[in-house]
Amino acid sequence: MAEEHPIVREEVGHLRRVATLLEENPYQLPPSEKPIVEELLRLREELPKAKEEDKGALLMQYDQAHNLLVQLREARERPQVDPGCPYFAHVCLEEEGRQRHVFLGKATRIDNGLRIVDWRNAPISRIFYRYQQGEEYEEELGDRYVEGRVRSRRTLTIERGELERVDSPEGTFVHGDTGWELRARESTRLAGGQGAALRAHAAGESAGRRLGTDLEGNRRRRDKRLPDIAGLIDAEQFELITRPRSGFVVIRGTAGSGKTTVALHRIAWMAFEDPSYDSPQTLFLVFSRALKDYVGHVLPALGVSGAVVMDFRSWSHQARTRHFPMLPKNARETTPAVAVRLKQHPAMLEVLREQVRRVDGESTADQALDDWMSAVTGVDLLAEVLDRRDPGAFTRAELEKAAQWSHDRAQELMAWIEGDREVEAAIDVEDEPLLLRAWQLRVGPLRNAKKRPLRYKHLAIDEVQDFSPTEVRVLLDCLDEKQSITLAGDTQQHVMQESGFTSWADFFRHLGVEGTSVDTLRISYRSAAPIVDLAMRLLGPLREDDEMPVVTRSGPPVELFRFTDHGAAVAFLADALKELLRAEPMASVVLLTPDQNLSGVYTAGLRAGEVPRLRRVSQQDFTFAPGVEVTELDQVKGLEFDYVVLIEPSAAHFPDTAAARRLLHVGATRAVHQLWMTCVAEPSTILTEALTTG
Repeated sequence: MAEEHPIVREEVGHLRRVATLLEENPYQLPPSEKPIVEELLRLREELPKAKEEDKGALLMQYDQAHNLLVQLREARERPQVDPGCPYFAHVCLEEEGRQRHVFLGKATRIDNGLRIVDWRNAPISRIFYRYQQGEEYEEELGDRYVEGRVRSRRTLTIERGELERVDSPEGTFVHGDTGWELRARESTRLAGGQGAALRAHAAGESAGRRLGTDLEGNRRRRDKRLPDIAGLIDAEQFELITRPRSGFVVIRGTAGSGKTTVALHRIAWMAFEDPSYDSPQTLFLVFSRALKDYVGHVLPALGVSGAVVMDFRSWSHQARTRHFPMLPKNARETTPAVAVRLKQHPAMLEVLREQVRRVDGESTADQALDDWMSAVTGVDLLAEVLDRRDPGAFTRAELEKAAQWSHDRAQELMAWIEGDREVEAAIDVEDEPLLLRAWQLRVGPLRNAKKRPLRYKHLAIDEVQDFSPTEVRVLLDCLDEKQSITLAGDTQQHVMQESGFTSWADFFRHLGVEGTSVDTLRISYRSAAPIVDLAMRLLGPLREDDEMPVVTRSGPPVELFRFTDHGAAVAFLADALKELLRAEPMASVVLLTPDQNLSGVYTAGLRAGEVPRLRRVSQQDFTFAPGVEVTELDQVKGLEFDYVVLIEPSAAHFPDTAAARRLLHVGATRAVHQLWMTCVAEPSTILTEALTTG
C-alpha cells in the first residue's frame, strides 16, 4: 500500500509536526502603534517652539519613532503562514553529514522549530529551484558559502491542512477515497473526450509533464526546422498577393491564416514588378512596436529594403509634430476612458467635418488647431452628431465629462503656446489623428519633411480591426491616385474596444468606401489542431464562421494545470522549461500573464530557478531569439512562439466578457506547437466552458 511508503509517512509526519507547532505558537500581533503615533504628534508640536540647540535631538527622536512605526506597520502587513496550506515544497539538504529540512511557502516563519521560507525572498529557496534531487550544490547564501547535496526534493499539495499529493522522483503519491496510491509519472486526464483539445490537471497533478511531449511523454517535435515561409504560400494567398497594384485588397482570416504573410509578400511582389515600390513611398503600418520589429526583420529577407515599417502611434506623432510645431511634443497616454472612447468613436469623422463646414476660416495650422479644439470640447455638436449616427452610445453626462477633460487640456495648451512653460501641457495620443484629420479638412493634404504633399504608392495596415476609422481615413487620404492599399485583420482578435470597430461593413461605411469586398483566408497554418480547436471554443458566441478553420498540423493537447500557490507553479515551470531548452535549444517560449505584477513574480521565480535565456519583456522589446520571454497577454498581438504558457487565466482576471474571450483567444493562438495554462485561483468560466464543450 502506498500509505506504507516511507515518503508518504515522512511527509505526513512533517505536516503534523508543523501543524502542531503552528497551533502551539500562534502568530503574535505587533504591539499597538498608538503610543508611537502620540509621541510623533507631541514631537511635531514641540519642534516649532524648541530652542535651536534642542532641535537636533528632537529631530533624531522623531526619526527613531517614525522608523519604529514603519517597522510595526510592515510587520502587521507581512504575509503569514496559512495553517491550511503552510507550504508547497520540501527540500532536504545534506551538508557535512548533517541533514536539514526546509519548507517553501508563501510566507516565512523561522522560530520555535519551524523552518518555512517564502519562496520569493529566501536565499535558500534558490537551491530548490536550481538543483534536482541527488545533485550537489554550491551557493553563496547571504554572507556565507554553503555546499552539499540535495537529498530529497518534493512538491506537495496541501489543502485544508491535509496532505493530498506528493510529487517526487520516486513517484507520485495521491490521497484518494480509498487511501494513498502510487501513480505513474504521466498526468491523469481529468476532462475532455477523445480528441479534445484541452486536458485539465488538478492541483499537484503536473508531475511528469514536459513541454514538447504528448500525454505519454513522447517528444512530438523531433524536427525543429521550419520550411521557408515562401514555400508555404497556397493558391488563395498567391492570388491575393498578385492582385493588380491599384485599389483595395482586404484580407480577413483567423489567427495564423497568413494575413500578415500575404501583406508582406504583396509588397515584395509589387517591388519585384516595379522597383519604385521598394522605397519610402511604401508604408507598412502595424499597431504595436513588437509587430513593427518583427515585420522590420521579415521585409529585408524578402528583398525589400526601402519600404518604411512603423507602428501607427510613432507615425501619427511624427506627422503631428511636423504639422503643428507650435504644440508641445509630449504625448499623454493617461486619457480617461470615456474621453478615449469618444475620441476614437467613428462619429468623430463627421464631427470634424461639420465643424470645418460651419466655420469660415483660413487654411492654416492655427485654424485647424481651433477646429480640433472646438470639435472635442463642443458638447452640443458632439451630441447632435452622435444622436444621428449612434444614439445611446454616450449619455449627456459622459459627453460633458469627456468634453470637460478636453477643455481643461486645451486651456493648458493655450497657456503653453503663449509662453507659460510651468504648465504641464501635452497632447492626448488619441488627439494626434484628430489633429491630422482637422489639417486635411481645413488645409489640405498632409506634407512630408520637404513640405510637399505626402503621397504613398502603397499602404499596408496590419491588425486593422484595432485602428479607429479616423486613423484609417487619415492614412487613406495620403495615398496617390492609384489608391493602392492592403488591409489585413480579424475581428475575432479585436482587443482595442475603444476603436469602434463593429463589422467590416460598418467600418467601410464610416470610411466612405462602401461596397469594398473582403477576402477570407480559411486555412490556419500557425497553430497545431488542438490549439486552434480550443481557441475557437474560447470565442464562444463571438465566433464569426460556423465552419472551423482548416488546420494543417496535429500536435499535443492543450493542458490546464491547477496549483495551490504561484510558487508551486513556478517550480513546475522551471523544471519543464529547463528540460525543454536542453532538448530544444532553439525553441522560443513565452509566458503570458494578466498583469505586470504576475510577470514580475514569475520572472523572479524562474530566474531563481536558473532557467536559461530568460527575458522580462516590459515595453514590447521582444528579441525574437530562442529562449523564454515573460510578458503580459495584451503585448503579443500578431506574434508567434513555439510554446506558450498562459499564466493565471482565472475568473478574477478573465470574467466572461467579449473582451476577455478575445484576449484569451489571442493568447492561445500565439502558440505554434504547444499550449499550456497554469492557474492558482478558480479558472475562468470561459475555460471551464471550453472543457465541457470539448
